[in-house]
Amino acid sequence: MARYTGPSCRLCRREGIKLYLKGERCFSDKCAVDKRKTAPGQHGMRRTKLSDYGAQLREKQKLKRLFGLLERQFRSIFERSAGQRGKTGDLLIQNLEMRLDSVVYRLGVGINRNTARQLVRHNHVLVNGHRCNIPARVLKVGDTVSLKDASQSIPVVALALESARRDGHGVPGWLKWEHDKLTGQVVSVPAREDVHIPVKEQSVVELYSK
Repeated sequence: MARYTGPSCRLCRREGIKLYLKGERCFSDKCAVDKRKTAPGQHGMRRTKLSDYGAQLREKQKLKRLFGLLERQFRSIFERSAGQRGKTGDLLIQNLEMRLDSVVYRLGVGINRNTARQLVRHNHVLVNGHRCNIPARVLKVGDTVSLKDASQSIPVVALALESARRDGHGVPGWLKWEHDKLTGQVVSVPAREDVHIPVKEQSVVELYSK
């Protein structure tokens, strides 16, 4: 499967915000966005006024990169959201957040979404007690997510859980996490106000509606 293999910090600098792709580094003084506030490349210092299309494109790229998706994957989720009843922008955010890899990240098991995706792919995660290695699986209310017994001592998992406790990154209200059992549950569908990401999803809808 195709995937982006370049430097993660370059993506954050291009979008001008922290996408939290590097885990703990994003919360330290080593963060590239804090150290170098210009876009990457030799023309990064230039200030150009974006057109309406350019502004919409940047919002789409920002959301796509935040969740670590390629264009075809992201477009597929958008089309599914557009076919559902409700506000397309809100449904897009919901469908992205309800992916298994995103839920594992939100529960604090993965230090970033890429790590969470790797944990799923390498069969460390159970959904409703059964092994699931499909990061794109969309969960439903009532589904439980847990780690295999043999996977609970993995250093990267221990680091993520410790980092979440130390930095105060709590589990969102639409999820429930039992630390003693290392088990989480989807208790509700996330409302837009429950998802704190700096993206104007309506701009993405307008871009794809052209």
